[in-house]
Amino acid sequence: MTLDRVLSRMGLASRTAAREAIRAGRLKVNGRVVRDPETWVDSERSAIHFDGTRVKPARRIYLLLYKPKGVITSHGDPERRKTVYDCLARSGARERGRSRGRDGGQLPSKPEQMRRWVFPVGRLDKDTSGVLLMTNDTEFADFVTNPQSRVPKTYLVKTSGLMSDDVIAQLSGGVVMKRGDAAHPLGVRRLEDRNKYTWLEVVLTEGKNREVRRMIEAVGFKVLKLVRTRVGPLTFEGLEVGSWRMIDAAEIAALRAGKARSNS
Repeated sequence: MTLDRVLSRMGLASRTAAREAIRAGRLKVNGRVVRDPETWVDSERSAIHFDGTRVKPARRIYLLLYKPKGVITSHGDPERRKTVYDCLARSGARERGRSRGRDGGQLPSKPEQMRRWVFPVGRLDKDTSGVLLMTNDTEFADFVTNPQSRVPKTYLVKTSGLMSDDVIAQLSGGVVMKRGDAAHPLGVRRLEDRNKYTWLEVVLTEGKNREVRRMIEAVGFKVLKLVRTRVGPLTFEGLEVGSWRMIDAAEIAALRAGKARSNS
């Protein structure tokens, strides 16, 4: 396995961060500095040191953040906008009793420390709020984001006008979007018509960039509000906007087993 992937699989850093650290000369394998992220190593037999400390698998951390609108899903921002890591640090400091890893250890409370511990599972754009999973388990993240896993992601959508049954049926059957790629939702249903607007529930198993917004635009409407309410069986129920909680083993098992509530 390549050195960058070893660090990622151990939950020590994302592959991008691992590659940067390796190129900076911060890694040694069997006593020799390695600067090529593509170097193949035997993780079980090789002695790997990071900044002088021998690496070992990090404890697995699984978080669910109720991401606010206006916050970016990023490790940092040149414009100094608020990121999801600011939310983790703020709510973690406020809820010390709930901010522990699965082995009971206290999680770090500063954004720069949290950045080294967890990464977002997929992304939510700046203007979208709702459920965002974060972890240091790359295999878990790959499972959730891989379309072949068919993990449903459920969205609440406010559209820019009243939609007819025919338009909703068109969305349900799949649409070709502006870039030429197609959206194939697991389900689309009307929740209510309120004043001049239609509220929809959209369920996707794909993870294309801004997919909900683009599929709504493909039928001549715009998204005025977008909230991801569920990833598999996981919801933000009981959380305030901007706060987070740990995901327990039973919830992870339910997600993997496909025990999500269907769009029925």
